[in-house]
Amino acid sequence: MNLQNLKNDIIGGYKITREEADALIDSPVEALCRSANEIREHFCKNSFDLCSIFNGKCGRCPEDCKFCAQSAHYKTDISEFPIINDKEKILKEANYNQSKGIARFAIVTSGHGLNSEEVDIACANFKAVNDKCRIALCASLGFLTREQLKALKEAGVKRIHCNIETGKRFFGQICTTHTYEDKIRAIKLAQSEGLEVCSGGIFGLGETWPDRIDLAFELRELGIKSVPINILSAVKGTPLENQKPLSIDEARKIAALFRFILPEAAIRMAGGRGLLPDKGRSVFLSGANACITGDLLTTAGIGVDEDLSMLKEIGFTY
Repeated sequence: MNLQNLKNDIIGGYKITREEADALIDSPVEALCRSANEIREHFCKNSFDLCSIFNGKCGRCPEDCKFCAQSAHYKTDISEFPIINDKEKILKEANYNQSKGIARFAIVTSGHGLNSEEVDIACANFKAVNDKCRIALCASLGFLTREQLKALKEAGVKRIHCNIETGKRFFGQICTTHTYEDKIRAIKLAQSEGLEVCSGGIFGLGETWPDRIDLAFELRELGIKSVPINILSAVKGTPLENQKPLSIDEARKIAALFRFILPEAAIRMAGGRGLLPDKGRSVFLSGANACITGDLLTTAGIGVDEDLSMLKEIGFTY
């Protein structure tokens, strides 16, 4: 395969085939990443999409996702708390992020989904932010009903987050309490209500390169434009606590492959970026053009000011 020709074809509007994507796996990392960055520059220019997240409910999740510190199936060292019903606290966080130039603010809750009382609280929190801030709102609240989605949209939510996590063939080895098909239905339901969807996966779970490409093509089929790339942060007490961490070249290659398959998407470095020795700088030069900044859910993230300084040095605008 001629990497240069394929890159030029994609810039010209061509959609890469599965066979071509599989062939890219063995491409030299530097050449692949350089070409992916050129695709990013063509479709996305130097625009960088920043978002932040707020942990709105933590722990005691009934799902058995093997990577998750919040699953009630495992004994992990996290602080558990019910849904936060404190509009002023959440508004303060949203205002801070808006003042830094961050485009999006998400409230994230643990669990399969929320009950009616919790959804009412979440909607009130979102409405309080929407009434006082210009920052775009995203909700990551588990599996939602059509009525709940309508209520969230009315409260000002523009985007629903629902990670597929991994490719279809590997999904059952990571979670057994819900299915891959459940995830797809949840995404399509949100889209049917006129909500944008942010969806990606976690890498370093033990999946293969073809599994990663499976995920990218599923996201393309669903029309996803915001794609989080999480790097597994192995948590003591979970089944994956001894999983070998991804190398920086693997992270770069994942971002590059996703850029070839999803040329116009926001490829968003998310959880685990702090495990990389350069905090993701080289990944942002390998096709990625978005990230979650600040603290994450159960792990510390990278400070907003540190991220903004790095992005400025690279030449991104936000």
